[in-house]
Amino acid sequence: MSLLPPVLARMKALGFKVFVNGDYNLNLFGIRSADIQSGVYNDLLGCAYRIQDQWYVRYWAATCDPGTYYRENPMNVRGTAILQPGQYPGVYAIDKHAGKYDALCQRGGPVRVWRDADKDGELDYNVDEAEGYFGINIHASSSTPYTSDRDRDPETSEVGKWSAGCQVHATTTGFREMMALAQMQFAMHPDWKPFLTYTLLEQWWENE
Repeated sequence: MSLLPPVLARMKALGFKVFVNGDYNLNLFGIRSADIQSGVYNDLLGCAYRIQDQWYVRYWAATCDPGTYYRENPMNVRGTAILQPGQYPGVYAIDKHAGKYDALCQRGGPVRVWRDADKDGELDYNVDEAEGYFGINIHASSSTPYTSDRDRDPETSEVGKWSAGCQVHATTTGFREMMALAQMQFAMHPDWKPFLTYTLLEQWWENE
């Protein structure tokens, strides 16, 4: 078997499950930037998978944090949700995000979040903790991602109202690529449960 890509080697070193058996057995992940400024697409979403023993890895510009709007106007009295790093086995299924379009939605299990309540422009970790079904979905920064192209420049675009804690693609191109891979796994493995595991990592390469 070919060597694991670095991102999967990192996941394995942290004790997380890595999927290596079968074609299009997706390892879906996010990498949160060390930059704690909110409101920018400074993170990554990604997917690693094998086809005939060859590894493929895709990376897409994204935010893994809530935007500034919902930090200043939290939807929960305890504060805005920030997804905690970790692995969330079998949590994500294809379903309607906000009742509008197919995305990867939190349907198969709880997730862990921090509730950041100080309403400033910096993300606060290791604060008020909560676990449950909070609708922390993986979706597009568009309400019509399948019918319009909206490839935001991650260096200049603001997250705005697109994330209240969800994991959000900066571009509709990246979002559609991710969804096509998810559809491929489910089509190729109809006997598997129609859920995906998501692993959120923290940026590590600057310290290694």
